[in-house]
Amino acid sequence: SRKNESNQFLHKIDYHIFPPNQKICVSVDTDDIITFLYKGNQYLLDICDIIVYKKGGIVMKDFYDIIKGRRSVRAYKSDDVPSDKLERILEAGTYAPTGRGKQSPQIIAVTDKKYRDKISKLNAAIMGTDSDPYYGAPVIVLVLADGNANTFVEDGSCVLENLMLAAYAEGLGSVWVHREREIFDSEEGKALLREWG
Repeated sequence: SRKNESNQFLHKIDYHIFPPNQKICVSVDTDDIITFLYKGNQYLLDICDIIVYKKGGIVMKDFYDIIKGRRSVRAYKSDDVPSDKLERILEAGTYAPTGRGKQSPQIIAVTDKKYRDKISKLNAAIMGTDSDPYYGAPVIVLVLADGNANTFVEDGSCVLENLMLAAYAEGLGSVWVHREREIFDSEEGKALLREWG
């Protein structure tokens, strides 16, 4: 929908303080012009009908709009993900709740193309296909939960949810992809973990 297509690009827009109710226009990544109505510390996005918050030069979407607006994306550009965005997303994953507060899941961001393509190949082999299970995404974020924890599935799932919501808040797409358990149960997967230390 028009709403989802528009609000996913709202980030890193520099603002000045304007008198209340004065309309302003700003350019975003798509080169669209979006009209905001300034009210106190909030900007009402006319064409998307959502509230975004001004904080430190970064547009922060309303939490409930992030939940409602996030979608699974299955086509990606090959552009590198900015390191500052990736760091914020990964940090968000570390704040996920876990059973008994043990924080046992490990998060691995695979940005090196050699390893990214290796993971993709192993996943595709499990699926029995030659296509890329990660849809061309330049970064694969793996969440490895401790199988000895009786809540390891729930722990890993909470981390993944935080990561996906944070990605959307940063204007990036994401999708949950399965079969990592099978990857790292395989000898090739175990060898990768040893190589990564």
